[in-house]
Amino acid sequence: MNTTTLPSDVADAEVCEIDLGIGGMTCASCVSRVERALRKQPGVLDASVNLATETARVKATAGDAALAARLKRAVRDAGYEPRAIEADSDPDAERWLGIPRHAWPVLLAALLSAPLALPMVGDLFGKHWMLPALWQFLLATPVQFVLGARFYRAAWHALKARTGNMELLVAIGTTAGWALSTWLWWRAEPGEMVHLYYEGSAVVITLVLLGKWLEARAKRQTTEAIRALQALRPERARLLPDGVRRTEMVEVPVEELLPGDRIQVLPGERFAADGEVLEGHTQADESMLTGEAMPVAKAPGSVVTGGSLNGEGLVVVSVSASGAQSVLAHIIALVQDAQAGKAPVQRLVDQVAAVFVPVVLLIGLATLLGWLMAGAPLESAMQHAVAVLVIACPCALGLATPAAIMAGTGVAARHGILIRDAQALELAHRVQSVAFDKTGTLTEGHPRLLSLRAAPGQDDATLLSRAAALQAGSAHPLARAVVDAAKDKGLTWPEARDMQAVTGRGVQGEVGGARLLLGSLRWLDALRIPLGPLQPAVDAALAQGASVSVLAHEGGPALAVLAFGDEPKAGAAEAIASLRARGLKLALVSGDNRAAAEAMAVRLGLRSAEGEVIAEVLPADKAAVIRRLQQGEHGMPRVVAMVGDGVNDAPALAAADVGLAMGHTEGASADVAMHAAGITLMRGDPRLVGAALDISRRTVRKIRQNLFWAFIYNVAGIPLAALGFLNPVVAGAAMAMSSVSVMANALLLKRWRP
Repeated sequence: MNTTTLPSDVADAEVCEIDLGIGGMTCASCVSRVERALRKQPGVLDASVNLATETARVKATAGDAALAARLKRAVRDAGYEPRAIEADSDPDAERWLGIPRHAWPVLLAALLSAPLALPMVGDLFGKHWMLPALWQFLLATPVQFVLGARFYRAAWHALKARTGNMELLVAIGTTAGWALSTWLWWRAEPGEMVHLYYEGSAVVITLVLLGKWLEARAKRQTTEAIRALQALRPERARLLPDGVRRTEMVEVPVEELLPGDRIQVLPGERFAADGEVLEGHTQADESMLTGEAMPVAKAPGSVVTGGSLNGEGLVVVSVSASGAQSVLAHIIALVQDAQAGKAPVQRLVDQVAAVFVPVVLLIGLATLLGWLMAGAPLESAMQHAVAVLVIACPCALGLATPAAIMAGTGVAARHGILIRDAQALELAHRVQSVAFDKTGTLTEGHPRLLSLRAAPGQDDATLLSRAAALQAGSAHPLARAVVDAAKDKGLTWPEARDMQAVTGRGVQGEVGGARLLLGSLRWLDALRIPLGPLQPAVDAALAQGASVSVLAHEGGPALAVLAFGDEPKAGAAEAIASLRARGLKLALVSGDNRAAAEAMAVRLGLRSAEGEVIAEVLPADKAAVIRRLQQGEHGMPRVVAMVGDGVNDAPALAAADVGLAMGHTEGASADVAMHAAGITLMRGDPRLVGAALDISRRTVRKIRQNLFWAFIYNVAGIPLAALGFLNPVVAGAAMAMSSVSVMANALLLKRWRP
């Protein structure tokens, strides 16, 4: 059981999320029954049950130590089996006589039912291979009451809960067929050959068991993404001596690694934890984490991610995070969250499932009475009613949505697209507008200092060292560019004192006894600091599309103009063109001055004249820009996606209908990105934006197709069965195939490629 404490919006109290495994669920009605049972428990705020993963996610008030036990008891009282969640288990791994253990009931049922079904085959050739009634009874009874005992147990629990499920329909239908056959045999005269219906009940149970086994195998395929990610976790790591407590290298379980530990990673091994390379050079295969096919070069100072594959070099890594705090653990958690979630369209399915079984029972009763009133024999009327009950089982209805979501989120994760919840997945296909942050999203995010123009009488090197002093403690890309330029020139700088960062504007502090500030033109204008002789340098830099910062004394005058440049990401222009070809409205939302933003827009293929460039926007104001885009034109609301780096753009990502965070495997930004938006792109490739929208569209299409097939089996099958066009055997086969077809259709998503 996994418990995670989250901030709650309910009465400002803490809530926890508890995941439970649930065995024995078979249809949408089971889902509704378990959810009702869980929601009745004290302290439970909400419960969501997923039939495809056979799990429940319960949101409840924290602080109740007995809550988990009560939830398990509620599941058991509802007629199901609470169990541990084991995403990587394979029930077919255990074999008897070379046959998977879970396949034995299907095989035995088939062997016992085959002689009963033989007369149906013989009829096709004009043969009458009817077994004696006693033999039919002896073959059908074990299938009905031993191999089919699971249906009776679940049906009994459903009746006790005053509800219905698939098993109740199967139990009533097949028992009616078995009981009718036994009655006809019992009342027959000695030597009289009577037509019995044992084969119908036995074959129906066999087909249902076969369908459930095939369905379970398909379910395991939808969770392959989780198992593949979990398989990336190494079990042990080589811990190097620290010179204090350990004097030699030892192998330890990865769970024992702590931040600061030094580990050795051999060529061909997987990195046991997130960390920074201290010694050695190598390449890392991060394809399972980011979808990036090409190995990434690693040298001292490079960041590595646990689970990625080391190349040809031996390296020493300083651990920064392991276990539940690692990037891999967060990725697995996000994929599990998405697969456990319930899409909005599922609410309609739940409402239908809540009344489905009672309605079917009434239709079955009406079919029986209708045929009897029409003068049909009891056995014929009973057979038609049984066919109605069997074909109406709502198995596929409960699998239609979660199966598609599991397959879609799984294949997306394998290609570096992490979908945080089912709602984001379902909404992304409706996106009409896409807003992009510039730095780090459409550009490399590593600007360099193009030039420094000093005021008359000032020394360039001195001013650059003072600017570096102001920026030395900042992680902002422009600050890094200043520090890197000073290092390249071999400059040193004094320590800045009394530092103060002004969000979205710049930084100020004391350097060498002077109060200095370094920031944007907008900030200098607000402080009424004139540029004086530096104005031509500013105009020239802006005309070239550079980003401009100014170093000045506090209160004036301006001392130097610093011009920065950035490069578009590879594929950024292609991504823009692809999204435009889909008919989407695009926007670049940047904090840079308009000239710099428009110059970059030209290189990216964005159209400033059509309002696609929104410049000089402070980070705090980006959310307002998103809301303005959502209002649309002429009072027509639009569905807006925001693409940002997940750190400075967090408010805008949250304000958008769909937030897409550009994750980076370097540093802590990956963790921030994964929690800032509904969708995280693990590679900083803008082309993944279109891919994320595409997998959303394809997944929603699969959901709709699955719901269509799930409903069509019932909508078309029930009338045909009621009118006598389907016998119970054909109805059982159709019911079993409905679940299998839904799962198979969802699994087609595994072939998707960005």
